[in-house]
Amino acid sequence: MSADKRALLKQKLESGEICLQPLTFPQRELWETSPVPVGDAANHICCLIEVRGKVTPEDGKGALLQVVERQEALRVSFLPGKDRPLQMIRDDMPANFRFRELTPDECAPDAVEEIAREVFQEPFDLLQGPLYRVELLRRSAEDHVLVFAIHHAVADGWTLGLFIQELCIAYFQRLRGTSEPLPKVTQSYTAWGAAERVFWQPSELAPRAAFWKSHLAGHRRLWSAVEGPHERIVMHFPAELANAAGDLARRCGATLFSTLLAAFQLALSRWADTDDVLVGTPIANRTKKSVNETMGYFAGIVPIRGRVDHERAFPESVRAVHQATVDCFANAMPFAELARALGDAAAPGHNPIFEVRFALQNHPVPDIEMPGLSAKLRMRSTGTARFLLACEITEDGEQLEVVWLFRPTLFAQAEVENLGAAFQTLLAEGCRPAETRAAALTT
Repeated sequence: MSADKRALLKQKLESGEICLQPLTFPQRELWETSPVPVGDAANHICCLIEVRGKVTPEDGKGALLQVVERQEALRVSFLPGKDRPLQMIRDDMPANFRFRELTPDECAPDAVEEIAREVFQEPFDLLQGPLYRVELLRRSAEDHVLVFAIHHAVADGWTLGLFIQELCIAYFQRLRGTSEPLPKVTQSYTAWGAAERVFWQPSELAPRAAFWKSHLAGHRRLWSAVEGPHERIVMHFPAELANAAGDLARRCGATLFSTLLAAFQLALSRWADTDDVLVGTPIANRTKKSVNETMGYFAGIVPIRGRVDHERAFPESVRAVHQATVDCFANAMPFAELARALGDAAAPGHNPIFEVRFALQNHPVPDIEMPGLSAKLRMRSTGTARFLLACEITEDGEQLEVVWLFRPTLFAQAEVENLGAAFQTLLAEGCRPAETRAAALTT
């Protein structure tokens, strides 16, 4: 940093225009354990928001500014430090809003996806910020697509739901002729981060680290590290199967997550020829209501290891997976501290501890309906996730959307499609009322 910039920063710190805070534990995970650089598009969270109703660029920008004023995560950038970066939180920041009138050719769904992909892939300036961008694409007077991209260092999936809710509320207020500031959040992101640092003392970390050293002992990686972008396959499990999985979960005293994971473990075990299946799954990490309306990167990662027994009846597998999940969640700890305790460092193409991601997305992603305005949010993957293989499941109405991310340098598309088909078949047969043994389930 030049002398002039250092002097300006000092001035803004002294005036209170900028304050500095340590990284939170989730933020440390990006800097300390990610196999890709922090600035890589793999760390962008992206969505499209279908907006129906009359939307003006002026009111759109004004509504966004109100959200920026309420949520400090939208005013954060990062100052490089000697040991690790610092959060740099600005007291005031303009709204990063762009508007684009689409031509008839650009209104086609494929064309909109391509425009969105360009917005998603555009790099962020981690020092200067802002670390989000909003671009409103107008297809007609009352038909718009809002493209939203935000850096993972200041957001998680839960944040997207908050963003669309607050943006619509602020816009609706402007339509009614009021532009009062949105109320302050109950607890700011930096206040939450400070409380986490107080809680995660060595006395709290040590027994959890001991659990993980025992739980993960002897696990071996399935594949060699590879780099490069991911490809994406989308499947849908019908409502009948989703309902059957939910019914089985209730009969077993388990959760839908555990039931899906049990079937996934069976499918991956056969596909990868291993009885030792380890996945990493995200957790919301919002254990207190005080942060349910706060944007930021709160989410954690929990490894879950399963020893697949093909002679076990599927309901028994569900119960075993559920108990293992409960144990792992009970011993959850910041992933950066876990990786350090296990001595597993990140390397290009090599995520610490686990290489397969399995997720059931249950964060709030609402559809908004207001007089004269509606909004429907849909997640998008950048296609450059940090893992070798990922299975991300979202409840889409009554059915389940199953998204597979995989590295084509490691897996052929047909192979992953076979894995997806096996997962669906094993889940369907396992959810039948009879106590069918896992070994007898067909693929």
